[in-house]
Amino acid sequence: MADAMTWWVYLLRCGDGTLYCGIALDVAARLKQHQEGRGAKYTRGRGPLELAYCEACASKAEALRREREVKRLRRGAKEALIATGRP
Repeated sequence: MADAMTWWVYLLRCGDGTLYCGIALDVAARLKQHQEGRGAKYTRGRGPLELAYCEACASKAEALRREREVKRLRRGAKEALIATGRP
C-alpha cells in the first residue's frame, strides 16, 4: 500500500559538513526526527542539520534504488546534484 504514495530521497547537510542520504514518505517529519536526535545514528551529534536536496520517487523500490545511486556518488557529484536541484 505504501508504494502508492510518493517516496522521497533526500540529502541532509550536517553541521560538520558531511552529507547524509535517506528516504522518507514525509521529509519534513523525518528532518524533525533527525534534528531531535531520533533519526539515523549517523546524524546524531552532527547538527545542526539542513535539508540540502529532495527528489520524488513513484515507489519505495524506486526510492531505495535511487538512494543507493546517490550514496555511491562522490562528494563533488553530490554537491553538483544539490547545486542543480535536479535528479
